[in-house]
Amino acid sequence: MTKTILPDPRQFPRFAGVVTFCRYPLLQLIPPKSPPLDWALYGVPFDGGVTYRPGARFGPRAVRDASQYVKRYSIEHDVDVCEVLSMADAGDAPVSPYDCKENAERVVEFAAGVGEAGHTKLLAVGGDHSIAYANLRATWERRGRPTGGLACVHFDSHLDTVDSVWGEKWGHASPFIRAIEEGLIDPKRMISIGIKGPLNTKADLDYARDNGVRIVTHGDWVRGGGAEIAAFVKEIGEAEAYLTFDIDCVDPAFAPGTGTLCPGGFSSTEVLGILRSLAGLNVVGADVVEVLPDRDPAGITAFLAAHVVFEVLCLDAVRKTR
Repeated sequence: MTKTILPDPRQFPRFAGVVTFCRYPLLQLIPPKSPPLDWALYGVPFDGGVTYRPGARFGPRAVRDASQYVKRYSIEHDVDVCEVLSMADAGDAPVSPYDCKENAERVVEFAAGVGEAGHTKLLAVGGDHSIAYANLRATWERRGRPTGGLACVHFDSHLDTVDSVWGEKWGHASPFIRAIEEGLIDPKRMISIGIKGPLNTKADLDYARDNGVRIVTHGDWVRGGGAEIAAFVKEIGEAEAYLTFDIDCVDPAFAPGTGTLCPGGFSSTEVLGILRSLAGLNVVGADVVEVLPDRDPAGITAFLAAHVVFEVLCLDAVRKTR
């Protein structure tokens, strides 16, 4: 399989048929002797790691539904992702709703068997941000356990490097401290974009800063932080990078359907523009998380998340066409 075959929307309407991410084929329906898959997209319907509003366990279902109107050709990148990449929906990972660490272990085990390790890249749709650790670990293992860890581009309102909340070390406030501790991420090749809002304490910044994570707050970005992001992408060059996207980096005026809202963030236009500016990044795995459908009555958050998924895939497609 060298490209992705989609149903013709002029023959098979987008409102009909089995719902999959962006109408990509179901993985189990792809003939077993097909060439290796480039990307496997899968859901992780888990929100046992949240610290405020629950409900993101329904995020993968909402994003799948919203993604039926995501098309295949990017005007901005001049690339047809379905002509360049082979992609499939691998379904949902099994979850352990009452135990964050056990859930991570189950997701890693599931992801290990998806596609072909070393070739097929994983894009996980959450679910809360705790699921990023699991997809990160699976990606790191499938890329040969690179010494020093992967580079990381992180979009969020929060740094998610808190050691523990209420004694829980594997919740959505802690995926990156765990990933750095275990060598999955190189903190000196990590950038956190869009950080904003009041903190519990100034010390919440210490772990990331002390370990070399570059922080581009939303205010920094307004004051010209786009240059710092571009410099980071140039600096890491061909390094394999993981992209993690928490929808709450977007202003709730544009993405109200999330559990830890923080006003004053990116507009939809701005965040899509930043993603497109990452062209050249060697993305080897990704996640899009924290969509909470019950707080998203018009479906605009899930729709934006579906387009973020598309923009991530575009980054890989652009690299393959250069």
